[in-house]
Amino acid sequence: MRDSTRLQEIRRMPCCECGADPPSQAAHSNFSIHGKGRGIKASDEYVIPLCPKHHHQFDTYSMGMNRQQSIEWFLSKLDYINGVPSEQDNQADF
Repeated sequence: MRDSTRLQEIRRMPCCECGADPPSQAAHSNFSIHGKGRGIKASDEYVIPLCPKHHHQFDTYSMGMNRQQSIEWFLSKLDYINGVPSEQDNQADF
């Protein structure tokens, strides 16, 4: 799914890692469970706002997390961005 309106909305949000003011970059999921493949971006429904620094760290797996932790982190941010926070997210902000 490609949705330019959603991407514009995401870019108007602060970075969901550090809270840096917009514009943010629309960071797509790096995981095959969301349709990511060689040369194929994940669907636009799996995108979060990140500043350039954190987008680069996320894309290069240099945020200090293993793969499973990275997936869980991404999903928690995605849930928050989509307005459907999990019980765990209700206890903490970004």
